[in-house]
Amino acid sequence: MTKLFEPYQLRNITLKNRLVMAPMCMYEANEFGFVQPFHLTHYGSRAMGQTALILLEATAVLPEGRISPKDLGIWRDEQLEDLKQLVDHIHLFDAKVGIQLAHAGRKATVAGPIYAPSAIRFNETYAMPKELTIEEIQVIVEAFIQAAQRAINVGFDVLEIHAAHGYLISTFLSPLTNLRQDEYGGSPENRYRLLRQIIDGIRAIWNGPLLVRVSAKDYAEGGNEPEDFIQYATWMKSQDVDLIDVSSGGVVPATYEAEPLYQVPFAETIRRAGIPTGAVGLITTGQEAEQILQAQQADLIFMGRELLRDPYFAYHCAKEFDVPFDTPSPTYKRGW
Repeated sequence: MTKLFEPYQLRNITLKNRLVMAPMCMYEANEFGFVQPFHLTHYGSRAMGQTALILLEATAVLPEGRISPKDLGIWRDEQLEDLKQLVDHIHLFDAKVGIQLAHAGRKATVAGPIYAPSAIRFNETYAMPKELTIEEIQVIVEAFIQAAQRAINVGFDVLEIHAAHGYLISTFLSPLTNLRQDEYGGSPENRYRLLRQIIDGIRAIWNGPLLVRVSAKDYAEGGNEPEDFIQYATWMKSQDVDLIDVSSGGVVPATYEAEPLYQVPFAETIRRAGIPTGAVGLITTGQEAEQILQAQQADLIFMGRELLRDPYFAYHCAKEFDVPFDTPSPTYKRGW
């Protein structure tokens, strides 16, 4: 049987296939972080194309945690009405929808102070971040929890914590960017503490699917390697994280060769911890996705740029594999 179109049980929800729209920043929100008409078309078309799970782009838990001034936000209740409209719109097409809760840390490009575990800028074009105090760290933990509660109130099916690509949580995890000497720095357990507290806080209010996106490789000497994330993944599993979305890079400036399926081995390595993983990164064909699943390198396929090119990727794969496929609407049967 074609595994790509097998249902997948993710805690208390069932995905109709193994295809996930990976979170991709669109920079189309207004200056206050509100959903715009663009988002209805962008996400709705991929849901209509029968991608099983639509993950919204990095959505800031605090205004200073935005990557750019055009990021979506979920730091105040006024943003929820439009987010609910978007969630309801995606649900119309029998897709599940998740949100990626994020804080950009030292890679924020908004006005005012930016924050990091240590006062090290990403590169010369970025501002110098302020090293977070213990009290400020607790404010951020609470911001993630409050954002999760807002997302629950809106009706999201899945929550994902963004701990990748050199944004705030990611920089706590990496020894290259976390030079702290207190309980949030030094040992892997200390560097994990911020993520641990955020997961615990969200799990206290949320019984649904919880994912974490990580950068499994820093591509720099002395940085994290995929094997380091086996320990992190073991801790996440003990905290009832359901799946790790495995990406790489972005933590420090680095040069590396990005080729088809180059990140898939990282998902396979982390899967050794006994936790499901999602594979992402230049997966562009149904055959590649099926190969990954058949080889048990990952449990879900997260697709980014290919879904930008082809919102109906799932439909085209179903035709390729000769798999029966429901249309999003009876009126589409003539064409599909």
